[in-house]
Amino acid sequence: MSNIAVRNEKQVVPGFEFPEPVHMLRDLFRWNPFREVTRFGEGPTGFVPAFEVRESKDRFVLYADLPGVKEADLEITLSGVRLLISGTRKPHEVVEENETYYAVERTYGAFQRSFSMPEGIDGEHIVAELRDGVLTVVVPKLAEMKARKIALKTGPKS
Repeated sequence: MSNIAVRNEKQVVPGFEFPEPVHMLRDLFRWNPFREVTRFGEGPTGFVPAFEVRESKDRFVLYADLPGVKEADLEITLSGVRLLISGTRKPHEVVEENETYYAVERTYGAFQRSFSMPEGIDGEHIVAELRDGVLTVVVPKLAEMKARKIALKTGPKS
């Protein structure tokens, strides 16, 4: 008797691969049920930019993909420790009634994202830049809030 498993080819669906658990979890955490709520027969209902937030020892950096958003249509505010990024992505062209659309995948509209920043940020020196459709917001930390190494005091051994 052999220990080799024999798979019945009729049980395998052609072209289907089982997803890896890590990818399944990543997709589950990325899933936003409110993003997929649409009216019958239409595509997504609004522009939802993708964000990335990083932390280093002296600052936080937020990146957002904002293609087609103009500086005049973007607002960044800090209220306490709440950083709010909002704006509008407007269509570039005028829609004419006699045109036929075969695919409508680009989305437009207002968006708003808020981030709760930790205590100890330097709100007076936040810098934001919109370049090539990417928003970069740099939020520095206050000097007294930065982590520092504590030296151990050596004493007589008992």
